[in-house]
Amino acid sequence: MNKTAEKQELLDKIVEAIQDVKGEDIMIFDLSNIENSVAETFVICSGNSNTQVAALAGGVEKKVRNELKERPWHVEGTENAMWVLVDYVSVVVHIFQKQVREYYDIEELWGDAVITRIENEF
Repeated sequence: MNKTAEKQELLDKIVEAIQDVKGEDIMIFDLSNIENSVAETFVICSGNSNTQVAALAGGVEKKVRNELKERPWHVEGTENAMWVLVDYVSVVVHIFQKQVREYYDIEELWGDAVITRIENEF
């Protein structure tokens, strides 16, 4: 499987895991054409509480580990679960509590990215 297909499979599993735990406002940011970006792709979503944010992060890690046998290179933010970052190197997942996401306004920060919105399934 080539790198593009592997990355798409990883993205699909991440989005599925977020949807399984009812994560909201899922967006995929393609940063591959942005100079000096820290990753090729960001997946961003929101949860309604620190419990849901922690469950979203755990769900992503578990689904990717069980189905693709991949573990994140780095995870941070699980202590207070206001903003959890799950880093798979080419894909970085940002899981925010809603008010934290609004405060940091990451969408504006990466406004040059190609953004795909995932429709909620519920």
